[in-house]
Amino acid sequence: MGQLTHAQLRRLDEHKYSCTSSSLMDPMMQKWWCWLVDQCSRTLAPNLITITGLLINIVTSLLLVYYSPDAKQEVPRWACFLCALGLFTYQSLDAIDGKQARRTGTSSPLGELFDHGCDSLSTVFVSIGVCCSVRLGTHPYWMFFQCMMAVTLFYCAHWQTYVSGTLRFGFIDVTEAQFGVMAIHIISVIFGSSFWSLKVPMMWLPVKCVPTLFGIVAAAVSLFNNFKIILVERGAGRNGSTVAGTSVLSPVVPLIFILAPAILIAWKSPDGLYLQNPTIYLLTFGCVSARITNRLVVAHMTKSEMAYSDASLLGPGSLFLNQYFNCPIPEQILLYIVCVYVIYDLIKYCREVCLEICNHLNIMLFTIVPKCPTGTKASVEKNGSSSKYMTRSKSKVKNN
Repeated sequence: MGQLTHAQLRRLDEHKYSCTSSSLMDPMMQKWWCWLVDQCSRTLAPNLITITGLLINIVTSLLLVYYSPDAKQEVPRWACFLCALGLFTYQSLDAIDGKQARRTGTSSPLGELFDHGCDSLSTVFVSIGVCCSVRLGTHPYWMFFQCMMAVTLFYCAHWQTYVSGTLRFGFIDVTEAQFGVMAIHIISVIFGSSFWSLKVPMMWLPVKCVPTLFGIVAAAVSLFNNFKIILVERGAGRNGSTVAGTSVLSPVVPLIFILAPAILIAWKSPDGLYLQNPTIYLLTFGCVSARITNRLVVAHMTKSEMAYSDASLLGPGSLFLNQYFNCPIPEQILLYIVCVYVIYDLIKYCREVCLEICNHLNIMLFTIVPKCPTGTKASVEKNGSSSKYMTRSKSKVKNN
């Protein structure tokens, strides 16, 4: 039995993408995105555009982690510039994948799921990368809060979607946040990472903490809007429930299973596990969060119940049990093992889900299969080839 049941795959056929946006910057970027998609070949698969942008974003973010593994050392200015460029590249390619899908007639639910899956992973690396750029590791608990806040906001946005059936973007949302991160990297390029250690007059805080303070304000507004929909407005399902007919509060359980172990393990560690390995620790829990968020997106698109348990939670569970039994396995070694495991588990899950949907829809993931001319139908059938189009859905309102 695969990741998706036959009933889920049937309901996936009925899924319609729904999104609203009041973003301030998306309308200004439309000319650039429209011009960029026109430069793409019509044989270029939309999912290939998305994954290319994600890989660039991950590599440039890991470059900062390489030079500052604990987010305390000063990173080269050129590395900050490449990270800003990598994020802009990801943003641009992520914005045109849906346009390319409609341009080539290849829209399908797979595209929406693939796009959100890439976004969930990008959120983790962008958060860690910006912490390295400003050397926020010198204030490790600020770094912890900022990264966990980012993945929580992403999860809650899809929690709200699971309840209402519509993904909503506010005035200050994804695009604005990405430009804010790019601006931070550019400041590090111009003034160097040491700039962020300067004190803010009258606040007794270093400049590096200011972006987090702005983030807290934006996060509070976003969470208020999301929970207003979740708790006050009626859900899209029967009797005000989620699209799957479940309780609107049910997705809180997997979120607690992520946040509670992350906090407790860092706080109770006798060896200072988080303090000694902040980037690996946050990457580990970020990948667990991405896995859970992907399951929430799948639950929304297939109108199915959100499972409370998940294989990726074995990683945090093993760290917790190791502490409970007075660390028979050295914590740092176990953390690296868990990190490798959760990354493998995330990739394995995403691969299996994508292949199952591809088989169900009779499409390919990274290739556009051209429609066969009528006159060559017999020869195509003889050679065992397919004459169906690849399909792909729009996943972000900014691609409209």
